[in-house]
Amino acid sequence: MRDSLHQYDTVIQACKEVFIKKTKDYGTAWRILRLPSLTDQIFIKASRIRSIEEKSAQKVGDSVEGEYIGIINYCLIAMMQESLGDDGDLELPLDEAERMYDGYVRRTRSLFEAKNHDYDEIWREMRISSYTDLILMKILRIKQIEDNLGKTLISEGVAANYMDIMNYAVFALIKLSEKQEA
Repeated sequence: MRDSLHQYDTVIQACKEVFIKKTKDYGTAWRILRLPSLTDQIFIKASRIRSIEEKSAQKVGDSVEGEYIGIINYCLIAMMQESLGDDGDLELPLDEAERMYDGYVRRTRSLFEAKNHDYDEIWREMRISSYTDLILMKILRIKQIEDNLGKTLISEGVAANYMDIMNYAVFALIKLSEKQEA
């Protein structure tokens, strides 16, 4: 599992670099987005990945890896936005946004460690296309929870689903990097 944790951290570091650079370029403009809009951004990225997987071709130059990075960052932004709510300043200082980002990464990485232990790294035996499908399923669950105004009878809330989506995207990026190395 040590290799998995190192690979996980490597993926997250690449995602964080993108997040920091975009925050320096745009500030925290994402604060204007409501949670359903963030969910839809993740949905768009996952749907594009699935479309590329099914067509085995793409016409827009943005890489699949870049889309998975976007999914991870939008999941983290959604978790931050959920905790911040609609009130407050739209512009967060970079150090505060980074601190929040790191906090949600720690929580999601801990979930990864626990599930990785219990499931014996079975994710390594899965197809990348299965991660895409699982991400899309989780997005549809989030949309249903959002449509129900956050009320559930037995299910986890949206944050748990964002964490699962993020981890599936990390798995995909690890598998894609191993494919490139082979």
